Amino acid sequence: MTDPLDDFTRREIALDGATKAVYVAGTGPAVIVMTEMPGISPHVARFARWVRDAGFTVYMPSMFGRDGAVPDAEEGKAVFQRACVSAEFRAFAGNASSPVTQWLRALARLAHAECGGPGVGAIGMCFTGNFALTMMLEPAVLAPVLSQPSLPLDNPGGIEISPEEIAQVRQRLERDDLTVMAYRFEGDRFCRAQRFAAYAEALGDRFVARVLPDSAANTRDLPSFFSQVVASPHSVVTAHLIDEAGQPTIAARDEILSFFARRLGVADQARAEEAAPSAGS
Repeated sequence: MTDPLDDFTRREIALDGATKAVYVAGTGPAVIVMTEMPGISPHVARFARWVRDAGFTVYMPSMFGRDGAVPDAEEGKAVFQRACVSAEFRAFAGNASSPVTQWLRALARLAHAECGGPGVGAIGMCFTGNFALTMMLEPAVLAPVLSQPSLPLDNPGGIEISPEEIAQVRQRLERDDLTVMAYRFEGDRFCRAQRFAAYAEALGDRFVARVLPDSAANTRDLPSFFSQVVASPHSVVTAHLIDEAGQPTIAARDEILSFFARRLGVADQARAEEAAPSAGS
């Protein structure tokens, strides 16, 4: 079923010479929700609504695919292939950030100016998973979350950021006493243990990793792109999340919302947890 996204305001935002559609909703400090492959699906929009309902203003940029759609395997593969050759992304060969992260850093500055507060949160997923780390080069970004970061696709132990940039990020994390949250399923084919090991080596104890067992992943009623193309537990807070109390994926979602609340000053953590939606909502 297509999600009309009609509870978001669709804005055309021009930054750094490029214009992108951005879906905005909520009040409070800003959190940038970057979609996984193959686009802003109803699962991604559901997560964005959870962030909104926990007391934040969500900025959800359209980066690829059909907004609100659940593409089948063939359409999803076509979106994936176009992104792989796009000049905006570096799908292969790590040690450099995707060019689109410059635009995303500008979006973080704009969102902070519009929403106020101490800073901005950011979560990337899958193809965009590492982008929240590169966005730490923008001082407004205080709460980065990496969910199943999948690039570079050709090197399981690679990370999509240059050595110079990650050194700057490490310095900032130490100076400002910040951390990076990261999530993956144990058996994920696209985000393997080697990648998290590389992040841990680069960032030390500032990198906080959560590895969920494969048994915690939803396997029912998956869109064909996830069942046929992804074909492993992968999307921690979207398609593979089990929306039931007590599930590890719900615990991961709630931890992310609490992380945003602590870093972005949403009243206090207790209030943020009260605002967080219950499972099944």
